[in-house]
Amino acid sequence: MPLPEAFIQELKARSDLAEVAASYVNLRHAGRNFVGLCPFHNEKTPSFNIFPENGSFYCFGCGAGGDVITFVRQIENLDYIEAIRFLAQRAGLQVPENSVDDGMSRVRARIMEINRETARYSNAVLNSEKGAAGMNYLTERGLTPGTIRHFGLGYAPDSRYSLVDYLEKKGYTQNEMILANVAFKGRSGRAVDRFFSRVMFPIIDLRGNVIAFGGRILTDEKPKYLNTSETPVFNKGSFLFALNFAKNACSEQLILCEGYMDVIALHQAGFTNAVATLGTALTPSQAHLMARYTKEVVVSYDADEAGQKAASRAIPILRETGLLVKVLTISGGKDPDEYIRSNGQNGRVKFKQLLETSGNDVEYRLQKIKRECNLQNAEGRVAYLTGAAAVLATLDSRIEQEVYAGKLSEEIGVERPAIMLQVDKNRKKLRKDQEQKEFKAFQQQAAGFRDSINPEKSQYLRAASAEEALIAYIVRYPEHAIQIYGVLPPEKFVTEFNRRVYLVIMGRIIDGKATSLTDISESFSVEEMAAIAKILARFNAVSVSKQDADEYINVIAQEFAKKNVENVASAPAQDIQSYLQELKSQKK
Repeated sequence: MPLPEAFIQELKARSDLAEVAASYVNLRHAGRNFVGLCPFHNEKTPSFNIFPENGSFYCFGCGAGGDVITFVRQIENLDYIEAIRFLAQRAGLQVPENSVDDGMSRVRARIMEINRETARYSNAVLNSEKGAAGMNYLTERGLTPGTIRHFGLGYAPDSRYSLVDYLEKKGYTQNEMILANVAFKGRSGRAVDRFFSRVMFPIIDLRGNVIAFGGRILTDEKPKYLNTSETPVFNKGSFLFALNFAKNACSEQLILCEGYMDVIALHQAGFTNAVATLGTALTPSQAHLMARYTKEVVVSYDADEAGQKAASRAIPILRETGLLVKVLTISGGKDPDEYIRSNGQNGRVKFKQLLETSGNDVEYRLQKIKRECNLQNAEGRVAYLTGAAAVLATLDSRIEQEVYAGKLSEEIGVERPAIMLQVDKNRKKLRKDQEQKEFKAFQQQAAGFRDSINPEKSQYLRAASAEEALIAYIVRYPEHAIQIYGVLPPEKFVTEFNRRVYLVIMGRIIDGKATSLTDISESFSVEEMAAIAKILARFNAVSVSKQDADEYINVIAQEFAKKNVENVASAPAQDIQSYLQELKSQKK
């Protein structure tokens, strides 16, 4: 059953989109609207817009959009009902649970229950004889019982059915276990434990739910680490290991590591502001997540070649969120965990010294280029300056560019204006490439190409454009909707998606209900809500009259008739004959 209309209206009244979004985005007024840097993708120029008039948001950069519920769904990785509960708690309202038809919420709740039971089971195994191998590994890595308990570490035994059997006794089905990705279907059709003979690292979200696992093998088998795949409660690019602890560290700085053990070792040493990605390269979503809790990130990746390449890829992603970035370099090819352990009782002090002396990301990138060039000859110096100018071109601050150009000038003996000339040349090329990329994307978008929500748009562009304009008009002037519905029934809409939007909005108007995006949010996915928000954003500042609306209706009717003619023209002869007979009977 849907939620009561009175509850939705009360929740909408108490959940101002701008107020909710301000917890995640720095907003400023732009006329009647608000703008800010988008929290869903990296950008330097604000393209995230909030339109208070209709309670919608839209990013002209990445296409994210919707209402306050959609915003919470995306930013907190929640489904519809969970987002409702999130907003209700914020507003001090009680969700009428007996009215909620929350099929997906039930699935997600069951998966989280399975994850919680899996974490408990693996922890119990670790502290038993069956987990001796895992406990020996963790103690040899220097972890204390308190640290093991704090992170809820566990062990998956050798048996391929131990967890499945345990969960079945707890009342969970094999299909649920497979959906949670703690098991997979074997050749016999029976569920098989996904993790076995591995130390288990529970991944916990910011609300304390176990959402996934990482498992480390204790032999030389591959893969060394096995991680939970995507599930209804877990997207590995949207979470960070140990952020649930690090966010409470009251630190102006987060330490970004590569692996679970690095983070755990740092926490044990007192650096409770350490986090790690989850077996993948850093994503923009993770960078935005960190930006919500800190102003500065110290990248502390492994000192090997792979770790340094990963650091180089992470730097621009972090910078583009507005974070200050430093890079910690450990000599000797050690990772943070090895470095602390190899220095014994002095490990904490020495790592703290490394933190305090870590250079910023620009210095790190310049040093990396310098190590690859032979400054003893002219070719090497030219290569160094060419690479350095490319780095400086990525900086937004002119002052920052000038300062580093001055240092390079003193170091190599080349005049600063000459270096800045090359920086400006590179900067101009970067800007041109970006503009071309954006223009191409705009052209494709305008023509309806790559529109996964309304794939018919590119084929029926004139019809789809008129349909979108009419939808925007109806949302703005619902008092004219009944009259429009009388002359334009839904079946005359050419594209299926726009027809569905029209039907939902008209259905609410006919029933005497409100038609803001929040009112229709339950009927559409996050991606579909973004498409509707885009329609409203495009026509937000456009003055549309009743005469314009009539023209949109005429265009839709014409395109509908044209489509029917095309369908008839391509139909078999027998179908055409039937069509003509039908037309004759209608004339009589």
